[in-house]
Amino acid sequence: MPVQVSDYSWQQTKTAVFLSLPLRGVCVRDADVFCTENYLKVNFPPFLFEAFLYAPIDDASSKAKIGNDAVVFTLYKKEAGMWETLSVPGVDKEMMQRIREKSILQAQERAKEAAEAKAVAKREDQKYALNALMKIEEEERKKIESIKENERKKATEELEAWKESQRKAEEKKRIQIPDKLCQEKQTEEERKKLKHKSLTRNVASRNLAPKGRNSGNMFVEKLKEDSIPAPRSAGNIKINFTPRVFPTALRESQVAEEEEWLHKQAEARRAMNADIPELSDLKEEEKNPEWLKDKGNKLFATENYLAAINAYNLAIRLNNKIPLLYLNRAACHLKLKNLHKAIEDSSKALELLTPPVTDNANARMKAHVRRGTAFCQLELYVEGLQDYEAALKIDPSNKIVQHDAEKIRNVIQGTELKS
Repeated sequence: MPVQVSDYSWQQTKTAVFLSLPLRGVCVRDADVFCTENYLKVNFPPFLFEAFLYAPIDDASSKAKIGNDAVVFTLYKKEAGMWETLSVPGVDKEMMQRIREKSILQAQERAKEAAEAKAVAKREDQKYALNALMKIEEEERKKIESIKENERKKATEELEAWKESQRKAEEKKRIQIPDKLCQEKQTEEERKKLKHKSLTRNVASRNLAPKGRNSGNMFVEKLKEDSIPAPRSAGNIKINFTPRVFPTALRESQVAEEEEWLHKQAEARRAMNADIPELSDLKEEEKNPEWLKDKGNKLFATENYLAAINAYNLAIRLNNKIPLLYLNRAACHLKLKNLHKAIEDSSKALELLTPPVTDNANARMKAHVRRGTAFCQLELYVEGLQDYEAALKIDPSNKIVQHDAEKIRNVIQGTELKS
């Protein structure tokens, strides 16, 4: 049997009724509120409240607010006036049942009308969207046809221009051919005259030259042949380069600065090995922070959170300037409920993730979410909401972060249970 709630309080004006119904532990998720113009019911197992209203109300504009262990109703009257009581006096069981059945039928009718109106609106929206889409496609088709027509006209004009240029070139060529033939004929005649003069000159010189002239020409040609040097023999040239640590050439480098840098690197490695005695027992790859980070990620994936924390700890001792090491260790601490350590590691990761750029946006968002989660688990919901809102500024389209932030706001406002 449900427990009837009778310790309620109500006030009224000529246009509205204010009803306060105390229910311990009430929340939006578990309370069932049903209201029509003559009937009001609140079902919150094991509690039940019913009111057969004195006069009709405007249930469409009436409101109910649930929170702080109470339900507060604001009921607007259909007709202005003062009520003598909240419920109709002298209502028997049969009349109550009739009012309940009538209220249910009214609610069903309204729900049916609302569903039909919603369906009609949806069909209208779909029809409008289809018409708009067809209009856009028609405009696109016309645009494409216009572009094709313009390209066709352009190609036709270029082809006509090319044909015209070819025609002019042919005409010019036909005009130049006779001129060229005349020039070639004149050149051939001049060549024959020059050849004739040359032959005449050679015959005259041959008749006047002495007999030993030919032997002298042969001797000169022999001297010319002897003066030409012989080709050089093939050989190999060996080149040896001085080995260098740096890839630049020696003439382009700064030897003093490079030697100082190498010396500092060696001193740093010796100091690191001296500060961490257990490094002498590790393999060479185990002294690499990146290798340790990947190892910690694999251990985290297998839910071995303590071993993952040990890997991240050693990597941080080797290099404490890698923000992802702190970010991943914060995730391990969250899994182990080490909330204060998770907040500390997330804050350190955010400190190292500067300046805020696109490449580290995802890491900054994760750091804010993990720190906000730790704050919420410590019931510091205001601080947690601040971190979630900072994460949303980085990635506004993240639906999961939006949902979690909304839940935190509801917890702060008292409209949702803490979880």
